[in-house]
Amino acid sequence: MAGRQAGDPGTPGSARGLADTVRRLQQDLDRLRAQEAARTAVDLATGILAERLRCSPDEAAVHLARVAREAGVRVADLAADIAGRPGATVEVRVGAVVRRADEEAPPASGTRPDERWAGPASLPPIRALAAVPDLQQAVDAVFAQTARPLGSTAVAVWQQLPGGGLVLAAHAGIGAAEAESWSRVPPGVDTPAGRVVRSGRALWPEPAGGADGPRTAAVPGTTATRAGDRAVLPLVDGGRCRGALELRWPGPAPALNQSLRRQLHALAELCAGLLGEGAPAAPEAAADQAGPLLDGLLTPGLLLAPVLRDGELVDFRIDQVNAHFRDPLGRRRTALEGTTLLESYPTASATGLFDRLQHAHRTGEPQPAELLHLVFQSGSTPLPATVRIAVAPWGRRLLASWQVETDRSREGDQAALLRQAQRIARVCGFEEHTATGRILWNEGLRELYGLPAEADPVPLARLADHVHPDDAPAVRRLLDSVERRHRTSAAVFRLAQPDGTHRYTRVVVEPVLDEARRVTGVRGAYQDVSSQRWTEVALGATRERLADSEQETAESEQLALRLQQAILPAEPPPLGATGLSAAVRYRPAAKRDRVGGDWYDVLPLPDGQVLLAVGDVAGHGVGAATGMVALRHSLRGLAVTGAGPGRLLEWANTLALREPGQVTATAACALYDPAAGEIRWARAGHLPPILLGADGAHVLPLPHGVLLGAMEDAEYEEYTTRLVSGEVLLLYTDGLVERRDRPVEESVDQLIRAAGAPGADLERYLDRLLEVSPADTDDDTCLIAVRVE
Repeated sequence: MAGRQAGDPGTPGSARGLADTVRRLQQDLDRLRAQEAARTAVDLATGILAERLRCSPDEAAVHLARVAREAGVRVADLAADIAGRPGATVEVRVGAVVRRADEEAPPASGTRPDERWAGPASLPPIRALAAVPDLQQAVDAVFAQTARPLGSTAVAVWQQLPGGGLVLAAHAGIGAAEAESWSRVPPGVDTPAGRVVRSGRALWPEPAGGADGPRTAAVPGTTATRAGDRAVLPLVDGGRCRGALELRWPGPAPALNQSLRRQLHALAELCAGLLGEGAPAAPEAAADQAGPLLDGLLTPGLLLAPVLRDGELVDFRIDQVNAHFRDPLGRRRTALEGTTLLESYPTASATGLFDRLQHAHRTGEPQPAELLHLVFQSGSTPLPATVRIAVAPWGRRLLASWQVETDRSREGDQAALLRQAQRIARVCGFEEHTATGRILWNEGLRELYGLPAEADPVPLARLADHVHPDDAPAVRRLLDSVERRHRTSAAVFRLAQPDGTHRYTRVVVEPVLDEARRVTGVRGAYQDVSSQRWTEVALGATRERLADSEQETAESEQLALRLQQAILPAEPPPLGATGLSAAVRYRPAAKRDRVGGDWYDVLPLPDGQVLLAVGDVAGHGVGAATGMVALRHSLRGLAVTGAGPGRLLEWANTLALREPGQVTATAACALYDPAAGEIRWARAGHLPPILLGADGAHVLPLPHGVLLGAMEDAEYEEYTTRLVSGEVLLLYTDGLVERRDRPVEESVDQLIRAAGAPGADLERYLDRLLEVSPADTDDDTCLIAVRVE
């Protein structure tokens, strides 16, 4: 029987080889089936998430990868969980909102339902990358699915090294020689990827024809090429920039719109997750490891953990504080641990502290010691301080060495200045230690108690024995708040003196607590507020007197205003057959305490003439109002004698001189004679009337006449002019035109130009005059306008 040939399937060696081949092919088939199943699960999961969260499939893929990374499970397993059990409560973060995958989400603002799946037509879907477990496979997929459709010829992923350099972690489309040459970039070399890693901002191609000149091809890390032929995106994982994704074109890059840029950012986020998982990193320091390290430092130290929101760094949590750390605001270490940096030091973070820590976290580079000028906030008081701070990454956390700098050469001056301030403010400090019973008193505290210099300090527990009996309950409440409730408290009481007097004293007490929150002592300060107290008592008495005086003044001004309103009619009397129509206005002062003595009068006389008068008594209040009443009624009574306006003012002057308090006033008095069509007028230091006719406005001449009440035997000159039909005569007080910055004549000219012609309605014309009045003295104003019909 012939022997079997080598390689015959019937031989045991061939059978084993064939079986190995079948096994290998079966394994490859199983792997391909598993990969296809994973891709199918990812497609289904991203579709479900995109539908529920109202986002694109690519955005859903990024969220899926992020949630899987945070949960510590494979993307494929999470996708299968979502796709196989749609009701599973898988939480996905979208923006600042956390929703379950089975929870209905509201429609996105400004997006129609048929548009939520839309992606840029120039790129295929990138959601299949979510299930890729290897960085090089991801880069190959990016090169095939994204770079080539955009015309890019090379893709590179740069990873940041602890010293600040870069390493080429994965690439596609780059030759082996180039990759070997640029496998590691030292920290000092300026490259686009390095600039992106340091700044955390993407670098995009510039528009064609930019000012930088034509693009030139270059090897991956160099700066010889202009930035326009590459797109470089930061790879951010856990709030820290760990590298950069770079796409390179041999010539001008295509225009990348916002939709394409969003997709490239999504690719960068997926690659960042793989870079963070695959790259060697320092082990995360456990709490039991960090504690001995912190306490072993000879300088103050804090361990800070990043607080992330949607992958962005928003704050740092203070995980641990060592025994050497001294809070600038005097808080215990237990009061700081567990809080956030922005919560504990908001103003210091705003003045540079947060930026320094954020830079260290983003770059992963140790930051050498540097002096920062910070501001801390104690209540409403800003406390500036110079702090020397050094920062080093510790896994994903930061180890910060922080020490407040002091000027040793000026400590003596500062202590002397503090003693002077305490002496001037009459403030004395104290401290008591419960375990030893030791009491420390600041100088001056024995004097405040009225004790001799050799007397022992008084414990806080015996404070009630040294105060006024009525204040003992306040002292007991103070001690209860400090010792039992562990609160800083304050009280004001009367401290008894040996001579029987009392000093008003304010005391502030703060408990000193150990790590178990047991009271180990108290500290605080006394302040002698006796001067302030007696000042408050004197001010209280003064306020009462002022309140009475203000009430009397208010009542007086109210009386003056009512008197003025009662005397001055709101409308002129009927003028009958005199041939005149009239309108009057009275505008009181804007401030009630400036009620003055302005008046007006329109009175038909028995002989057929019409008396027109305006006046202004000097001063304000009841005195001016009563003087106004006397002069107005005297002119009304004397006018029936038939005397002319000059004679009427002479009699009014005599009356003003005889009035109690010697009233002084200005006045303008006019008599209109309908039969002759003439008007006679005289004035006592008052502004002249204004005549408005067809040819414009004219200020009538000024007759001679001093103000009323100024001198005995004063004489008042009279002028006469003729009034024709349609002309308007305007009499007014100085509250209409008086200004502090210009002569009255200019204000009068401005007023009549601004008001324009009177028109047919005198009432409306007077309202317009008050509206355009240039006056700024807030004084009373009286107006009379008469028209010859």
